[in-house]
Amino acid sequence: MNNVVILLDSLDDWKPYCETSSTLTVSEYLKDKSLGKGTRLVINLSNDYSYNSEGYYSSLLAQARGHRVIPGVEVLNKLESGTGVRMDVGLQKLCYQWIQKNNITENWNLNIYFGRCKEKGLEKIARFIFDNYPCPLLQVCFNATAKNQIESVQALPIGRLSDEGQDYFADALDNFNKKVWRTPRSHKAPRFSLAVLYEPEEKFPPSNRGALSKILEVARKMNVHAEMITEEDAARLMEFDALFIRATTSLNHYTFHLSQKATQYGIAVIDDPQSIIRCTNKVYLNELLEKEKIPAPLSTLVFHSNNNSFEEISRKLGAPFILKIPDGSFSHGMKKICNEDDLEKAFSILFERSAILLAQEFIPTDFDWRIGILNGEPLFACKYYMAKGHWQIYLHCDNGKCEEGLVDTIPIYSVPPQILKTALKATSFIGKGLYGVDLKVVNGKVVIIEINDNPSIDHGLEDKILGDELYYRIIDHFGQLINK
Repeated sequence: MNNVVILLDSLDDWKPYCETSSTLTVSEYLKDKSLGKGTRLVINLSNDYSYNSEGYYSSLLAQARGHRVIPGVEVLNKLESGTGVRMDVGLQKLCYQWIQKNNITENWNLNIYFGRCKEKGLEKIARFIFDNYPCPLLQVCFNATAKNQIESVQALPIGRLSDEGQDYFADALDNFNKKVWRTPRSHKAPRFSLAVLYEPEEKFPPSNRGALSKILEVARKMNVHAEMITEEDAARLMEFDALFIRATTSLNHYTFHLSQKATQYGIAVIDDPQSIIRCTNKVYLNELLEKEKIPAPLSTLVFHSNNNSFEEISRKLGAPFILKIPDGSFSHGMKKICNEDDLEKAFSILFERSAILLAQEFIPTDFDWRIGILNGEPLFACKYYMAKGHWQIYLHCDNGKCEEGLVDTIPIYSVPPQILKTALKATSFIGKGLYGVDLKVVNGKVVIIEINDNPSIDHGLEDKILGDELYYRIIDHFGQLINK
């Protein structure tokens, strides 16, 4: 059986499209459980999703059988109840510009095909609505006179598509799920499919091009279909069994939203939403380490609403001290504070980005330890040295350039036991994903600096000891998550 099944009320509904062995009628799928064996994704194209219809039960039983299905029952209930979705100001502006350009004065409809539309300029709106109502075909009614508010969102039956609509649907399906059309390179079906999310223009990506190529290469050797995707491919997420996020994660960011969506769909994901929440915010992490009595630098929270002085903070932490925004990464959003003037300048910059800052004692060392941990086991170990003449690993220059310290990759067996023990204990309170734990050793005492949910894995650095084995272990871990 194909990994992808397309459900239709009648196979005649598929006559305008390319022949495929992936089609079944909803009645066949409901009556014969054996037809769904080996299925990972069900695309339900019934013309009737109403409550207690065969189309409704197809989605319901697909979920009960452990298949990912689009649309899911939750989406069908939202469509049935008329639960609304509100666009932000930016999307409303796009709508307004479009209707002005097209001289629209009455209510108007937008057809959405797997998150895509034929109207140029409305692509972001189509994707936004599909993100909220993941359904293959949607018809959205807009009120042109009421600030472009959405009047209704309804499923669009495949049988009602015009000739032009059929062309757009076929193209959208082709982009949404390549498996339906792509001829396999071998007769052996892949073990699973892995999406590797990256940001092509990211200045400091968590994996360099060499590492991304290695992921694809090792996956191919393991008979896993791996594919690079970007934010633009978000609508295709349900096509995959697993998602490996190799773009820098952040809350209130598309990486977090895609992680949430993957979890909602039952897709194995690194980084999972819980790990992102727990690791990306230093305020949360500081509280967690304190609660679990894990050694960390002396810290205190600094609130915008308080009158904070250098003398008051340095009395608790010593001088100089470090001031951080909660969600900074790659040494961004951190200031070394030596006096009151430094503090005032830092406040003027950092409080623009967060109402709460974290002040932390300054612990100068030549290098930080980084222990990579996967599923509660050490994966790699590195020493990250400070940038030359600087107190951080990264030195961001005024000209936009960045200088980095040297990196030594260390065999796990050569890492002092107390460092491994502290790193493993700290991540045990985060989860079972992939983490990078930063530690310092001061006067023989190990302290946790931070835990990264999205650790750097660069070819030639973090993989220097294990080589391809490092990527094998990560991909194998995805297989274990899928087969749980």
